[in-house]
Amino acid sequence: MTLDAEIEQLAVELGQRLSQRNGLAATAESCTGGGVATAITDIAGSSGWFDRGFVTYTNEAKQQMLGVSRDSLKHHGAVSEAVVQEMARGALAHSSASVSVAISGIAGPGGATADKPVGTVWFAWADRHDHHHTLQAHFDGNRRQVRQQAVKQALLGLLTLLK
Repeated sequence: MTLDAEIEQLAVELGQRLSQRNGLAATAESCTGGGVATAITDIAGSSGWFDRGFVTYTNEAKQQMLGVSRDSLKHHGAVSEAVVQEMARGALAHSSASVSVAISGIAGPGGATADKPVGTVWFAWADRHDHHHTLQAHFDGNRRQVRQQAVKQALLGLLTLLK
């Protein structure tokens, strides 16, 4: 099965789980540029279980749209556990969603540092019952491949949160 087909299958499953719970999802995306929201809205009927997506590519957007603190960005950087946690909480605070996912990473080919190489991606998932988890992943491949793998991981994490 291709990665695109896996992503579509995961999005369908997410829609089924959210529909069963009368839930809504929101996304807060940086390096994926709205890829998770696209995967979700590619599914017919997703308006019944997807509330909104925030594409917060710049630090300013993360602060303005999601309430990420300037201190977190300054001390930890945009690609960090602290920032994605704030992004996930911010997506819930600024939406009607019951679950959210946040993603920030380095898709490449530039932007890497010694401690954050290309392919480093942080994820956070949260719900309104204060359940949350985070994950740091390291994906191989070119920019498109890193972003696609991040979309898949984001959907997998939402499904895990809904179990």
